[in-house]
Amino acid sequence: MPLSLSSYMAGLYLHIPFCKQACHYCDFHFSTNHEKKEEIIRAFVHEMELQKGYLNGEPLDTIYFGGGTPSLLSREELSLLMASIRNYFPFASSPEITLEANPDDLSMDTLLSLKELGINRLSIGIQSFDDEVLQFLNRAHNAKAAQTCVELARKAGFENISIDLIYAIPVQDDDAWARNIERALALNPNHISSYSLTIEEKTAFGRWAASGKLKVKDDEFAAAQLIMLVDKLEAKGFEQYEVSNFATHGFQSQHNSSYWKQQKYLGIGPSAHSYNGTSRQFNISNNHFYLKSLEKNSIPATVEVLTKAERINDYLLTTLRTSWGASLVALKENFNFNLMDLHTSYVHSLQENGLAKIENETLILTKAGKLFADKIASDLFVVNS
Repeated sequence: MPLSLSSYMAGLYLHIPFCKQACHYCDFHFSTNHEKKEEIIRAFVHEMELQKGYLNGEPLDTIYFGGGTPSLLSREELSLLMASIRNYFPFASSPEITLEANPDDLSMDTLLSLKELGINRLSIGIQSFDDEVLQFLNRAHNAKAAQTCVELARKAGFENISIDLIYAIPVQDDDAWARNIERALALNPNHISSYSLTIEEKTAFGRWAASGKLKVKDDEFAAAQLIMLVDKLEAKGFEQYEVSNFATHGFQSQHNSSYWKQQKYLGIGPSAHSYNGTSRQFNISNNHFYLKSLEKNSIPATVEVLTKAERINDYLLTTLRTSWGASLVALKENFNFNLMDLHTSYVHSLQENGLAKIENETLILTKAGKLFADKIASDLFVVNS
């Protein structure tokens, strides 16, 4: 479908910067010290007040509590945030409201409270249904909790459930990965997000890899496990609507899709990002300085005004990862940019090698092409414009 950058949809993201413990692979901003949690949540409310004009009054179609571990929030803290969002931002008629959660936080009482507060979509960080793998990743839950929490969420009335899985894990061979996929499918989730294990320098895995303690799997191993995932999920009616995201009909993540469709979103909290169509801003990734800035009524963000070339490249990088692809019409209408004039031979080579196709004036990567989505996008980037 041709994609327009003039949509009036808007999203709100809240980054909850707290976790029970540090997973060995995670490079997101978080703290295991919860001493300032209540103070941080109150600061979120103040930041919303300061940032209430960022989206120009456009109604929120999506709200996303990410992290970190948003399921660590108390009912009172989450209630305060929901009330504040309603106070400072207009809502669309039926917004998608997602909360990321860890399995060990999801008791029936907690699930019922979340539903009562307006959460209508859960994104559960299961990562694996194998106890050995969970221990290797330093997750706080076990395989039994991973299964039970999804069953409890269904009983609590949640009709939109996503689960996360990680592949290309050194202690997980192809047979173990296949069993994980089957266990996930047996729970009938509406959506699955799955990511290759990446080794970040400042994580435990990064330190282990640097010292030789951890042997990292190669790209071929990761690609084979992704192909296995795609094949098994497609056989069960899931669409790979983005390289790492799969959904049954009607259950694509509206919030994440808004990023890939270049729609406006506001990020609240330390390390949160925002985008308004022409610029991005990045909140400071430090809880202490985040609080100090807001005490001075100052938004703790760095603003980056995007050049035309950067906006084109962002568009290519995000849309080529999706099933709807990069609209050649949108590139012309929004940026006065003709992709085929600049990259005719390269695009033809992608088509000849079965990596891409052009349908309805839209460049769409094939299943094989999606394995190289980021590389293909970078090859199409505009250097100066």
